[in-house]
Amino acid sequence: MCQAPMSRREWLKLASIFTVAGAAPLIRALDARAATEPDAPVRIGYLPITDATPLLVAHNNGYFEASGIAAEKPTLLRSWAQLVEAFLSGQVNVVHLLSPLTIWARYGSQAPAKVVAWNHINGSALTVLPEINKMSDLGGKTVAVPFWYSVHNVVLQDMLRAEGLTPVLKKSGALKPNEVSLVVMSPSDMPPALASQQIAGFIVAEPFNAAVENLKVGKVLRFTGDVWRDHACCVVFMHERDLNGRPAWSQKVVDALVKAQVWTRANPEEAARLLSKEGKNRYTPHPAPLLSRVIAPQTSEEGRYLADRSIIHPDWHEKRIDFQPYPYPSYTEELVRRLKVTQVEGDTQFITKLDPTFAAHDLVDDRFVKQSIASVGGMQTFGLSNSFSRQETVVV
Repeated sequence: MCQAPMSRREWLKLASIFTVAGAAPLIRALDARAATEPDAPVRIGYLPITDATPLLVAHNNGYFEASGIAAEKPTLLRSWAQLVEAFLSGQVNVVHLLSPLTIWARYGSQAPAKVVAWNHINGSALTVLPEINKMSDLGGKTVAVPFWYSVHNVVLQDMLRAEGLTPVLKKSGALKPNEVSLVVMSPSDMPPALASQQIAGFIVAEPFNAAVENLKVGKVLRFTGDVWRDHACCVVFMHERDLNGRPAWSQKVVDALVKAQVWTRANPEEAARLLSKEGKNRYTPHPAPLLSRVIAPQTSEEGRYLADRSIIHPDWHEKRIDFQPYPYPSYTEELVRRLKVTQVEGDTQFITKLDPTFAAHDLVDDRFVKQSIASVGGMQTFGLSNSFSRQETVVV
């Protein structure tokens, strides 16, 4: 049986952490830990989803040690709340976080941390019950998101509004035909909740969408990368203390992650195996064939998704999940603008006041990733033009 959505108590605890007062004890713990261990090794914190791929590949392939820095075995955590708490207190020092979550961390709690690279692009989908054939069919039903501050929530609410549907976060009594109730749910709980019809759909990172396809209890209604072209989902977050106090170490960390992205793009089947429960490090509980369906999908599947209109922009040539590290400023700006009209629980004053252009330059420290990209042959290594700017494409 699936667990209940995130409890009110858990949400309030997390909302408390993301305030200046709530984050202060954790940041003091970070400072104390750094004072006693100024040369801390790489300590990765991650959730068992494909978003963590570059961090785990870098560790598995020995890229940190090859550059002369020590790295401990990555720490698997079970929720975004656990991951954030471990990071802010210094238990881990390199994490993948949902891109909107980094905005909440920096401007809601003034966490001294920055985005240093993108971890992956695309890699998520809206998955629904078999009888749901279009967005309008979700009216009067419940859809799960992994977190309020997620690109999943942003994209989902954009799609709902485009269909004349109203997303609601809390609702007493029956839903109106044009309302869709949104709930926060752990990714691992989503497939069983869909199978038992507790929810009509969910939007989340892989491999949970692929898991539902394998179980034949639902289908992908739309890939998020087909809505927001090449969007970031998770990004790499590091402490400013390390970025400013250990720049050479930080450069080597980012170098390793970029090398891991290049390797993964060239070796998708092998990447799926090493991430799986059959891999030597057992980074995730997922079987290799399931991860392969996401990281190394069969080209024959594209025709089915086109017929189902899960993909309506074949000319974009989007991969189910892909990897490129550069954090385009235009994405952060557009994300901040869209967060301003996205419903989330908790205090949103910091979002209301946040200037998109300011956030794009203050939240992100791209000096390391630019050097790392140059060291692997430039942006063309990732199939991109050799430019650090782009125009965002969002077509609901």
